[in-house]
Amino acid sequence: MKNNGFIVFMTILVTVLCIYYLSFTFVSNSIKNDAIAYATGEDGTVDFSKRQQYLDSIYNVPVYNLLGAEFTYKEVQEMELNLGLDLQGGMHVTLEISPVDIIKGLSGNNQDEALINALETARERQNTSQSTFVDLFYQAFQEQNPNKKLSEFFATSANRDRISFETEDSEVLRIIRAEVDDAIDRSFNILRTRIDRFGTSQPNIQKLENTGRIQIELPGVDNPERVRKLLQGVAKLEFLQVVEINEVSEALAAANELLVAEQKMKQAEESSTDEATTESSEEESGSLADLLQADGEEGLESDSTESNLDSLEGSENVSPLFSLLKSQYGLVYDITDTAQINDIIQREDVQALFPRNTRLLWDVKPRTLDDGTELLELYVVRTQRGNQALLTGEVVNDARQTFDDVGQPAVDMSMDATGARKWAKITRENINNRIAIVLDNYVYSAPIVNQEIPNGKSVISGNFTIEEAQDLANILKAGSLPAPTRIVEEAIIGPTLGKEARAQGILSIVAGLGMVLIFMVAYYAKGGLIANIALVFNVFFILGILAQLNAALTLPGIAGIVLTIGMSIDANVLIFERIREEMREGSPLLKAITSGYSKAYSSIVDANVTTFLTGAILYWLGQGPVKGFAITLMIGIACSFFSAVFITRVIVSWMSKRGDESKISFSTPFSKNVLSNVSFNFINKRKMAYISSGIIISIGIVLMVTKGLTLGVDFTGGRSYIVRFAEQVETTKLKVALDGKLEDAGTEVKTYGANNILKVTTSYLVNEESTEADNTVKTKIIEGIAEATGKEYVTTESAMGDNNFTISGSSKVGATIADDIRNSSQESVIFALIAIFIYILIRFRRWQFGLGAVVALFHDTLFVLSAFAIAKLFGFSFEIDQVFIAAILTVIGYSINDTVVVFDRIRETLGIKSKATNEETFNMAINQTISRTLMTSITTLLVILVLFIFGGEVLRGFSFALLVGIVVGTYSSIFIATPVVLDLAKKKRKVIEA
Repeated sequence: MKNNGFIVFMTILVTVLCIYYLSFTFVSNSIKNDAIAYATGEDGTVDFSKRQQYLDSIYNVPVYNLLGAEFTYKEVQEMELNLGLDLQGGMHVTLEISPVDIIKGLSGNNQDEALINALETARERQNTSQSTFVDLFYQAFQEQNPNKKLSEFFATSANRDRISFETEDSEVLRIIRAEVDDAIDRSFNILRTRIDRFGTSQPNIQKLENTGRIQIELPGVDNPERVRKLLQGVAKLEFLQVVEINEVSEALAAANELLVAEQKMKQAEESSTDEATTESSEEESGSLADLLQADGEEGLESDSTESNLDSLEGSENVSPLFSLLKSQYGLVYDITDTAQINDIIQREDVQALFPRNTRLLWDVKPRTLDDGTELLELYVVRTQRGNQALLTGEVVNDARQTFDDVGQPAVDMSMDATGARKWAKITRENINNRIAIVLDNYVYSAPIVNQEIPNGKSVISGNFTIEEAQDLANILKAGSLPAPTRIVEEAIIGPTLGKEARAQGILSIVAGLGMVLIFMVAYYAKGGLIANIALVFNVFFILGILAQLNAALTLPGIAGIVLTIGMSIDANVLIFERIREEMREGSPLLKAITSGYSKAYSSIVDANVTTFLTGAILYWLGQGPVKGFAITLMIGIACSFFSAVFITRVIVSWMSKRGDESKISFSTPFSKNVLSNVSFNFINKRKMAYISSGIIISIGIVLMVTKGLTLGVDFTGGRSYIVRFAEQVETTKLKVALDGKLEDAGTEVKTYGANNILKVTTSYLVNEESTEADNTVKTKIIEGIAEATGKEYVTTESAMGDNNFTISGSSKVGATIADDIRNSSQESVIFALIAIFIYILIRFRRWQFGLGAVVALFHDTLFVLSAFAIAKLFGFSFEIDQVFIAAILTVIGYSINDTVVVFDRIRETLGIKSKATNEETFNMAINQTISRTLMTSITTLLVILVLFIFGGEVLRGFSFALLVGIVVGTYSSIFIATPVVLDLAKKKRKVIEA
């Protein structure tokens, strides 16, 4: 084979890169284990705050040396393979920005009934519509007020530069949409700042485009209630006077004195000596305060800084408050030292040393020096009587990014009449002083006042980039256009559930991989060994590329790897069956190998492309866990193609270098002639197959209509809870008790993987998404369980005894987001079928092939749904949720994989057997590919069976759908897809040509 050297080079290169990226994962895991060991008490409980403190202390410290290159823990975290929440525990939240408050704010809080009624109608319609809220609002407004214009309500003094009474509705709508988009961006930035300070490792936040929603994942959260308050709190914008350091020098000196005294007392206790040190401490503290100058924000990179502060290092009369300073022009610290400074300034005795009307606030983001050091400034700000600000954000009419007189990015801010009067007084009294712009107790900017501003119009300039100026302008609108958030989806996975899921996932991969390795060697001898080597490379490449892409490995992602293990064998099965076929026809070894790879290549490409298409559609339209599955599946398909086609070819070439006498075999004695001379008339049995499928699907449809399917909260909306007991609990008795508590609101109770673990799902208060509603539902469930079982609720699993129960996980999906998930799932299946039809049409140049494939896929989808309905009739209730849709699309990909191989052989046979009829040609193609079809099905079924047994309750429905789907997909490629193409043709060979 040509280009062997290039393939070897690429294999080595990818392997080295995977080792490089995965090495960070091993280092990170080692550090996390050290942190857990550090935070584990004598009773075995882990103090998560202590664990986080340990990780924070080494955040910017080199912890990994790779061939001379040093990496800090922060860099290691950025490079490691992340675990999804389902594998480590934590909290997943989807927040929706309320456009109602934005529209009201833009109208100047107009209380006209026409506006209020239109907003209320839009809110009601939003639960069942895919349109944006703004479109629904305008639709309702037009219906209720056909003779009115939007400008009547939005032409306010605050909007006078943008909206007049003559402004057309289209322009008003454009402004409203822009403000809503700005509010989403503003909320995103505010929330990102909040969660970055929350104290969890690797928090993840992202905007869900075109939805008005923000998705947040917080690993290791142990206080969900605190998270909810943090995320849903309304941002508070304030303007506060900055106190220069020389004004609080006495307080700083006193704080230093206090800390130094404590240090020396501790040293004295340790050394059993008692020395008087107070006097020298006072003298040192006063001189240290003099080192700090009040010259604003300049000089952070001054060369004199280090020399002036060198004397502080190691001085026994200096506390960290001074010794850690990085500038003599203010309280500026290295970002790695901020945790230590926070411990000091948050002490009540230290705060008591500062004037009562002052606050200590950090800059919102660090400034980076040329050497990569990140510095944060600690501001001292002054408040008015009652801890009030000079001015709050409600007075800001508008703020926009602009350019100052010298062409640098700046922010143009305007205020209403009340704000303008106050702002004129504030600026007049603070000329040459700084005013801090504070949001959520973080300083976003602290510009110097150059002159009195009498008209409320200010230009804030500074060292801004355009993006920074835009962000500041958006932040300034937080007061006048608040954007309250509500939690529309939530999932809490306890650490025990995450640990169990991780163990089940690893077991599934190992067991599935082991069974396939054994089967391949047993059936294909040395050929199977070669395929196994490629398979190991494949799994290794998948994990390495996931790490390189900084993607998270989720439980559905592990399912994708397990599925890829089965499906990646397909290419080798195609090749080896082709080689065996060539050798049975008398071809020598080398020629058979060359022909086998050559003839199988087209089928492999088609099969992989169609499966990749379903993965891409899943990623495009899927959410949450489905995206994780789709990413892993697509990476797995690409890796399996490279490893199965190219790596195996290199190994086969090396093992056959002695020519036709080489001792390489592709069959064992028992498999040599298995399925080699099959001659069964599959086509003649097609009507029987049509009838059989029709009967089973009809039964399934009747059951779906009469009994229904078990829909998960993903599709129905509602709340579910994983309840753990010390011993088995009777589900029927518990359901009766909960039905009474929850007003018969549709409650389901079932075992969840073990007899002592139950999953409780309810639609009670499904349309109410407030925190109060969440607490009400949870309280009623706890009360109902306690009354039914006589057991007492405890908040943590570590506190459980024989007479206790706890909630180890929960999820909530609001009615609106459930509707979106349901619609996107339907779109996923429809787009997948359309994409596959178009691809088959292009590849095989006949619409009959495309339609035959789609009919078979539609058949497979209905069959799987029918299997779920029939299983429910016999007491096996599997949920229909997002992961089920991933299973359906996987079945579609697998089934088309099988079908394409048969179609490809038909296309090949049509070009050779010129005198055969269509029926003979189709039947011959099925018989010639039956060995490959069954071998691929067996290997894939092996790994899915392992997933079904060991994958855990979360993946039970997913793996059941795949088990049914693979069997049905194999059946349909033989008895449905190919016969349908033949029936559509209606005539002999002249209609279907190669």
